[in-house]
Amino acid sequence: MSHAPKPGSDDPLSLHGVVPPTITAFHDDETVDYESTAAHAEFVVEGGAHGVFPLGTNGEFPLLTGEERRGIVEAVVDAVDEVPVIAGVGAPSTHETVAHAEHAEAVGADGLVVVTPYYFPLDHDAAVSHYRRVCEAVDVPVYVYHIPSKTGNSLSLDTLSDLAEIPNLAGLKDSSKNVPWLGQAIDAHPELTFLAGSDSLLFPGLEIGCSGMVSAVANAFPELVVELYDAYDSGDEDRARELQSRVYDVRDALKGGSYMAGVKTALDVRDLDFSPGPLRSPLRKMNDSDRAELESDLRALGLL
Repeated sequence: MSHAPKPGSDDPLSLHGVVPPTITAFHDDETVDYESTAAHAEFVVEGGAHGVFPLGTNGEFPLLTGEERRGIVEAVVDAVDEVPVIAGVGAPSTHETVAHAEHAEAVGADGLVVVTPYYFPLDHDAAVSHYRRVCEAVDVPVYVYHIPSKTGNSLSLDTLSDLAEIPNLAGLKDSSKNVPWLGQAIDAHPELTFLAGSDSLLFPGLEIGCSGMVSAVANAFPELVVELYDAYDSGDEDRARELQSRVYDVRDALKGGSYMAGVKTALDVRDLDFSPGPLRSPLRKMNDSDRAELESDLRALGLL
C-alpha cells in the first residue's frame, strides 16, 4: 500500500517521487557538454529517480543561449525514456517561453516547467495571461515553478486559483519555502500536483501533501533521496525522518564554498564515468580547500 500523497487528479503524468533538477555539464571552455549532460540524467534515473527536470536552477538555465537550451532538452529526451522528462522552458518574456515550450513538446518532452517571469514585476493579470498563453500553445502538461527568492515574483493563493482553471496546467513546483502558503495551496487544489522544491522540506513536504520532490541533493546522491521517499511511501515515517536529517547534513556540506558549487564538486568527488565540468561564469566550482572539506564531510557521512 502506498502511503505517499497522490499526484493531482488533473496531472496526466502523475508526477511523484524524486525528480532531480539535472545539471548542465560544460567542457573546460564552458561550452555545453551535451553528452555528459545526458549522462547525468541517466545517472539519476539509474539511482532510482522517478523523473528528470533539465533546465532548472541546477541546470544554470539563465546562463544559456536559446540554442543551447534546445540542445539540452533534445539530449536529455533522447537519453531518458524510462521516466518522464519535464523540461524547463521559462524565460522573462511570454514570447520566448512559448517558443521554448513548443520546441520541447516537438522533440518529445513529457511535460514543461515554467518559472514565473523574472526581473520585471508580475501582477495577477500578467501571471494568468502568461501561463494561459503557454498552456494554449502546447498539449503536454505544464507545471508552474514558484521561486520568489530568485525571480522577485511570488504568486498569491488567489492567483494560483485562477491558474488552476487553465486547461493542462497540471501542478506546481514550490521553492518559496513558505510552508503555510504551500499547505493552503495543496488544501485548495487536490486537482494539482505539488512538488517540494527545497531539500530542507522533503519530509515536511510529503507530510503536507506534496507527491514528490525536486531535490538538488538527488543530483549528486539520488539513492539517498529515493530511499527517503521509498521509506515514507512504505509507511516508515521514522526512517524517512532520519533520512531527512541526513539530507540536511549533505545539504549543509554542499553549501560550502561559492554559490551552486556543491553539486558539481560532489559529482567530481564521486568519480563517475562522466564529468560535470565547471559551472558557467560568473558561477564557479569549489576551490581546493573547500573541495577537500566537502570530500571529508561526505566521507564522514558514509557517502563516499
